[in-house]
Amino acid sequence: MEQDDPLREPVASKEDAGARTGTRTGARTGTRAREIEKHVLASGAAGLGRLTRALYPHPDDRPLMGRPAPGRRIHPRLYLCEFWATALLLVCGVCSNVAIGSPLSPVARALASCPWLLTALQGLLFGLSATIAAFSPFGRVSGAHLSPSISIAFCLGRRLAPTDAAFYVFSQISGAVLGTGLVALSGVLWPEWGRWCRAGHFAATIPSPSVAPVWAALGESSTTAILIALILTFGAHPGLRRFAAWVSGPLFFLLNPFEAWLSGDSTNLARSFGPALFSESWSHFWVYVAGPLFGVCVVLATLRAEMFGRIRLHEARLAYFGHDGRAPYFVPYVLRRLFRRPPAARG
Repeated sequence: MEQDDPLREPVASKEDAGARTGTRTGARTGTRAREIEKHVLASGAAGLGRLTRALYPHPDDRPLMGRPAPGRRIHPRLYLCEFWATALLLVCGVCSNVAIGSPLSPVARALASCPWLLTALQGLLFGLSATIAAFSPFGRVSGAHLSPSISIAFCLGRRLAPTDAAFYVFSQISGAVLGTGLVALSGVLWPEWGRWCRAGHFAATIPSPSVAPVWAALGESSTTAILIALILTFGAHPGLRRFAAWVSGPLFFLLNPFEAWLSGDSTNLARSFGPALFSESWSHFWVYVAGPLFGVCVVLATLRAEMFGRIRLHEARLAYFGHDGRAPYFVPYVLRRLFRRPPAARG
């Protein structure tokens, strides 16, 4: 039952509801959503009611707590924002990694005598690219999972419905293809940059040919387990939630010197799929499917067994906590009110 799930937060009573973090934000979201729902229901006669309802928040719809409202099992607004957030991740991550890691880059040549620092910086930049995507308007809506590993972890933790998780994974892989494709297109427009990208394999993750692929898969499992454990731990504690989206940068900076030579330190199927598609680097690609998935399962099994204490997951988010599982508007409330006001009243 839900209240016995060690990963679920206990359901607060009405008297305690006001003390919960983000309750005021959730209440405001619910009130505004009810107003929108009335408007949307009124537009049903125009034949657009069903479609419009799917694109706006609903007071009882909490997809990022694993509790979608009846009749709202699919959330296209979430998937679309996750798609664009992942595309942003790949654009920033691939560009930054090619800029310093391509064999044609002067930075790579300058750090040739210190390869561990180069790989550490590549991990830091790709991790910070995830932070940029998480704090973008797209990440604000979708929760900025940006990785099938994270979406599957939230699904196994019962904070994301299986249907939503499947669409999230599809959106992430599609967004990764678009993001890498935009980088490839920029290489067509700027041929010198295109040579850098091709020489750097579009920052693809490739298992080391000097070891058996199973060791690369185990490396992916280990790094994914560490990443997921930290993200879930940060997200479960109110005092640490603001730092959840900042975890990946410093973590990859520390892990890359030990893991990048083995598998590329991906932890993210979508992140590996996009560059592999454009660089045609499919050698032992199963490593980036099986490895992270196994790591996620190990972490969730450990958390359910409460081997390291009890962790209560709140929302399926890495940033912008406080919506109590609801998906906020793409445009912040203050800006919406500003643009709704007549020009004379804006001052």
